[in-house]
Amino acid sequence: MERERMASRLGFLFVSAGCAIGLGNVWRFPYITGKYGGAVFVAVYLFFLLMLALPLLIMEFSVGRASRQNLGNALRVLEPSGTRWHRMGWISLVGSYLLMMFYIPVAGWMLFYVWKMGAGHLALPPSHMPAAFGEMLSEPVSMTCWAVAVSAISFSVCALGLQKGIERVVKFMMSGLLIIMAGLALKAVSLPGGMEGVSFYLAPDWQRAMDAGIWSLINDAMNQAFFTLGLGIGSMCIFGSYLSKEHTITQESLLIVGLDTFVALISGFIIFPACFAFNMEPGAGPGLVFITLPNVFNEMSGGRFWGTLFFVFMSAAALTTVITVVENIISYCMDVWKWSRRKSTWVNFAVLTILTLPCVLGFNVLSWIHPLGEGTNLMDLEDFLLSNNLLSIGALTFMLFCCHKRGWGWEKFIAETDTGSGIRFPRLLRFYLTWILPMVVAFVFIQGYIQRFF
Repeated sequence: MERERMASRLGFLFVSAGCAIGLGNVWRFPYITGKYGGAVFVAVYLFFLLMLALPLLIMEFSVGRASRQNLGNALRVLEPSGTRWHRMGWISLVGSYLLMMFYIPVAGWMLFYVWKMGAGHLALPPSHMPAAFGEMLSEPVSMTCWAVAVSAISFSVCALGLQKGIERVVKFMMSGLLIIMAGLALKAVSLPGGMEGVSFYLAPDWQRAMDAGIWSLINDAMNQAFFTLGLGIGSMCIFGSYLSKEHTITQESLLIVGLDTFVALISGFIIFPACFAFNMEPGAGPGLVFITLPNVFNEMSGGRFWGTLFFVFMSAAALTTVITVVENIISYCMDVWKWSRRKSTWVNFAVLTILTLPCVLGFNVLSWIHPLGEGTNLMDLEDFLLSNNLLSIGALTFMLFCCHKRGWGWEKFIAETDTGSGIRFPRLLRFYLTWILPMVVAFVFIQGYIQRFF
């Protein structure tokens, strides 16, 4: 059977960016940018993004386009005879499942808040907002239903196929996401006091960076750059397999990294001006999205409309990621086990629906389980297994496979990457990618364990 292809270049860029752009762009990046001195952090982050994330993205796309397979089969197709690289293909399926096990429930929270904000149920005093968020998490039936809804939407889109389903829907959602972001940012910066938030967010403040700690700044910038695109589990490899050879992979990757960074930066223009306008502290994580920002919208003229629009934006960001990672799961079964798209869709929908339950129930029925110590839950465990383990292992696999003679090899990697018109990959980076970058990823891996347990 002939390999499916994207109908357009814009479709490839939006689908790939949709996989990369997720909730971390909104509830983590703006906060740590503000914490570490605005433009000071952005400069360090962009350096690591170009030196860490971009080469890995190019490798994933190259392996996918050269093999025309999901990672589960790509290494088998490209590996030299007598080697065992294909044994690492399981990372694609296991990593995608782990990600979806906690990402789908969080996407369900977003959809639930679209309804709650639109219906006016979040028009509460600020002191009541934390309790409202806690009450939402404590309802196992409701949270399960919203998680299943996210799964059903995502698998239904994937069931329609690459062009008619995924490409068409994600292009629409990404276009809407960018338009909504522009509207929200314009509204936020026009609020009285909003420009003070912009100044705090992006004006370089070396003193604030020093107070937060230069080593902490470097570490957080490196981690954000490494994890922002979700590289290592083959999520981008699959879309590389659908990519034409018309343009170089370096050029396409730069566009995707740019779009991902643009969304992260614009999120800050929504959050900081709005928080400064109403004297609210912009925290990080779920508290920012589900507690602080609803309070901000309640203080704003036309707040219910703008708040609903914000959670539509958040839901779109979450759903584009879910749809694209679900496609990675479906394609694994199609490429490796030769299942039809229909069978792969139904079987994985059933299995993933069951596997999201531990995360959902970890906030209520199973809240007594603290797998990583007091104060942690099952979502923390799933996130740790993926972020601190599989992503690093997968990234090392791609680097060693693409750069070493016993793998696919540097010359074949460069030949594939540079096929097409556009920017060529700099060959001077060979030593860096072969020896230095693997040590950096190994350092990130070890540092993750130190932060978690020590």
